[in-house]
Amino acid sequence: MCGVLLMAVACCQTPKEEATQLPWENGKLCVSENGRFLQHENGEPFFWLGETGWLLPEKLDRENAIFYLDACQAAGYNVVQVQTINGVPAHNVYGKLSHPAGYDFSVIEAEGEEGYWQHMDYIIKEAEQRGIYIGMVCIWGGLVKKGMMNPEQAKAYGEFLANRYKDTPNIIWFIGGDIKGDVETASWETLARTIKSIDANHLMTFHPFGRTSSTYWFHNAEWLDFNMFQSGHRRYDQTRGDGDDTAQASVAEDNWRYVEAGLAMEPQKPILDGEPIYEEIPQGLHDPNEPWWKSYDVRRYAYWSVFAGAFGHTYGHNSIMQMHDGGEKRGGYGAIKSWKEGLQDPGFSQMQWVKKLILSFPFFERVGDQSVIAGENGFRYDRAVATRGEDYLLVYTYTNKPMEIDLTKISGEKKNIWWMNPTDGSLTYAGEVENGVHTFQGAGEVGPTNDRVLIAVDADKKYLCKKRTSL
Repeated sequence: MCGVLLMAVACCQTPKEEATQLPWENGKLCVSENGRFLQHENGEPFFWLGETGWLLPEKLDRENAIFYLDACQAAGYNVVQVQTINGVPAHNVYGKLSHPAGYDFSVIEAEGEEGYWQHMDYIIKEAEQRGIYIGMVCIWGGLVKKGMMNPEQAKAYGEFLANRYKDTPNIIWFIGGDIKGDVETASWETLARTIKSIDANHLMTFHPFGRTSSTYWFHNAEWLDFNMFQSGHRRYDQTRGDGDDTAQASVAEDNWRYVEAGLAMEPQKPILDGEPIYEEIPQGLHDPNEPWWKSYDVRRYAYWSVFAGAFGHTYGHNSIMQMHDGGEKRGGYGAIKSWKEGLQDPGFSQMQWVKKLILSFPFFERVGDQSVIAGENGFRYDRAVATRGEDYLLVYTYTNKPMEIDLTKISGEKKNIWWMNPTDGSLTYAGEVENGVHTFQGAGEVGPTNDRVLIAVDADKKYLCKKRTSL
């Protein structure tokens, strides 16, 4: 854990350009003193805004990798999650293998600059120059389940990875990969402990199976720095017989539940949704004839989990995550668009606003607090989710229904009120109100495409200007 906490400085000013300073110039990432967030060693807060680029190392050449990373940087992403290998061996776009001699990695330097690991090095370095961390899922879980990495091989692989990247500033280790932690546990434990024994510079988590959390198996593991859950791609009424039951299906889309459960555990560790629904993917994944998740759905998952107390969020897009080329042949899960077309879909660029919103206020004191909702809260899609600090509160409504809000939960006899549009970060000042319980409703129709964020701030604080029209 880090021992330094920096607080936001109250100031009324117009938005500034993103800092050109690279994040690791503030020191390596570590867990905040209160156990709920990530920060740098000097106390600079880190809000995780992840993009899911699973097949980036395998599918994109160097020119296209740069195109993709440039797009991520422009949209505010500071983490890209990749499958380091999706096969044993995996092969990249140049036809080079990840395991030319099995788990003997002594021969890979003969592969040349287009070699699998040389290409991986190139991608990581280009991400570093853009201030982006690479979240490395070391090996996909299905491969381990099929017996393609045992504990002895995990030790060799962990030694190779840790020695190769321990001095690279922009690495975050992911153990697991879409798998439950009680499957081949010895291999995961060996991989994690081997990497940690060599690399003390980087944080580590576990990427679990859909509708599960790393808290289920590894919360108290010494190598697990923060928890990750996969809320998954199914809607409320969908089950597949892979561990679901009726009760679980009934709350399938409520990703905020994983956050609340994780933060209730001791010792407290940071938590986030590392794989929610993807934009432009069929609900339930497997049948393209089902409705497809859209930008307003991915916004809901982001604000629900972050306002519940998550330290960040990861976005995904069906075509981007598999780097689908487009054309007549469909990709996995019915993908039609090319990955470059996916970069133009609205959800990809809209995620930046949740990051900018959270960083506009004191960071480390923020908690999820549903007591802010004074009246009877809605159910499922009508549920409002609230987060607050000592002198500000934020409430997300997916359907824009009227909300009774208790402004006494924060300081100040009077409160300034804004509405934020999460599609574009625009702000509308709604006036000053007296302390107490008030009913609020945003402009426009009631419905899932008109989601809004209510912002209330102690009138003596100057986090936002009344005349400010955008984050």
